[in-house]
Amino acid sequence: MNKSFFEEITYKDQDFTKVRLEKAEYENCIFEGCNFADSYLDNTNFTTSKFKHCNLSNANIKHTVFNEVSFSYCKLTGLHFEDCNPILLSLSFDHSSLIMASFYQLQLKNIEFTECKLIEADFTEANLRNARFAECDLNKVIFEKTNLEQADLSTAINFKFDPEQNRLKKAKFSKDGVVGLLGKYDIVVV
Repeated sequence: MNKSFFEEITYKDQDFTKVRLEKAEYENCIFEGCNFADSYLDNTNFTTSKFKHCNLSNANIKHTVFNEVSFSYCKLTGLHFEDCNPILLSLSFDHSSLIMASFYQLQLKNIEFTECKLIEADFTEANLRNARFAECDLNKVIFEKTNLEQADLSTAINFKFDPEQNRLKKAKFSKDGVVGLLGKYDIVVV
């Protein structure tokens, strides 16, 4: 069965919790002010599309394709990005809330997060080589066996993780941010 194809369409202020978004291919589409909370986006393809001021909290994204997709001012609480289709996965986020989002074992080289709240997000075993966390709140974020080589966390705040459990070669941190790497040593920095 072939999926429907939609191109260059703007969906504005629609509530997809009541009427489900059709499982289809969406290319160069814009979703603005839409509500997808607890809805089903599984087996849907999004290519070079934008989500602006949308709520996608706890949406089902199993086998969903996100290829060159951006999220701006979105609420993405509890999303399991590891459930989406990893082939061609390319995402960017700005001014978005990704509380308890999970990126377990994903290939996310060069991903950009700008002014996002990633509270309790999980990046266990993810490849974040060359990632950028610009002015992001990383409180209780899980970095474990994560590749953060050449990642830029120089303006990120509130992170604490074990540098011995992650790959950090040439990663960038501010002088204040380095304290978040020393927590396991129970030392006092003055």
